[in-house]
Amino acid sequence: MKKIYSLVHLTDIHCPPPDFIRAAAQAGYDAVSLRTIPLGLPGESRFDIAADRALLRETRRAMEETGLYVNDVENARIAEGLDVRAHEPGLCAAAELGVKHIQCNVYSGEPGFYTEQLARLCELADTYGQTVEVEFVAWAKVADLAQALQMIRAAGRPDAGIVVDALHYSRSRVRFEEIEALPKTMFRIVHLCDAGAEIPTDRAGLIHTGRDARLYPGEGAIDFAPVLAGLPEAVRGVEVPNLVRLKQLGLVEHARRALESARRQDSPA
Repeated sequence: MKKIYSLVHLTDIHCPPPDFIRAAAQAGYDAVSLRTIPLGLPGESRFDIAADRALLRETRRAMEETGLYVNDVENARIAEGLDVRAHEPGLCAAAELGVKHIQCNVYSGEPGFYTEQLARLCELADTYGQTVEVEFVAWAKVADLAQALQMIRAAGRPDAGIVVDALHYSRSRVRFEEIEALPKTMFRIVHLCDAGAEIPTDRAGLIHTGRDARLYPGEGAIDFAPVLAGLPEAVRGVEVPNLVRLKQLGLVEHARRALESARRQDSPA
């Protein structure tokens, strides 16, 4: 069975989607994950393909030129003061590119609110033939596998999936046995990266590593090999934002080295 490797946009979050797709192709990837639903963060590079039709066309052109596809887009976040129906233009534009999976993080601490919002987002995504993939994030409100699973079950959406990111798996102290106990079909995407053994105790430290200083898979202290062995059909999203290496190597070489490292970690001993 061929394993699919996708380059995740956070690896170089300021790279426009068409250039990112072409760089991923040069580095040897099968697909990409794009951040085309803006978060509204300070300093964010907005690649809103729903509002920018020229960008959408150029992104499609890059896909046609390279043969790569967009496996998923992010980030359809659930947050206080935001109705997930606001994400519909992003889902519609993603559907025009053939995207089948929408990633979601949760930044609301109110279970009743985020459960209802997840159900609504899943219904909306379903109209475009898409699934919702919940990624638990160590510094978010839904921060571990148990919380993500509880939310999905409470929403009554067995079609929703869970993204397991190596960094958040480690930082949230998830055990492999928790994953092993669940149906493999819940896990359509995993994110590969690595980090040191020490887990920051403050939110700023967690965010710094997560957005600016990840290591190549197998280079640090995260034992993610059992997850990969247990989920052979999940798409491997390689997500290695590292500002120093990106500056030194450029995106193509940085992504190529990350892919080589991912494949080594993903190979049976």
